[in-house]
Amino acid sequence: TLFDADLTTAPKPFRNPQAKPPSRRVKNAKQIISDEAKRLTSIDGPGAVDQPTYINVEAPPSILPRKWWCDVTGLRAPYRMPGSGMRYHNKEVYEVIKQLPPGVDQQYLQLRSANVVLK
Repeated sequence: TLFDADLTTAPKPFRNPQAKPPSRRVKNAKQIISDEAKRLTSIDGPGAVDQPTYINVEAPPSILPRKWWCDVTGLRAPYRMPGSGMRYHNKEVYEVIKQLPPGVDQQYLQLRSANVVLK
């Protein structure tokens, strides 16, 4: 019957009846930043060293090389066209870029704010 198929009334031996919900909760970014600001204002003296925190994210520049992205596909772009400055992923994209009509390459470059405006 329909009453026998109801799973809400069936006993659940896998669940501990004395179990309590966890007292720890996940904090959102706003709470983390405010807690970090309180912690940093309470630190005075030798403990206040210059290290990156949620508030102070000033870190030295990366030592890794900069990653370039293809203007057409958005994939990693190890190549660059010398004439237009467009970056491309592989030879198939290069063939597409070579066949672009004049002015379209500048529109692609404008998307990443690298276009040249001649006055």
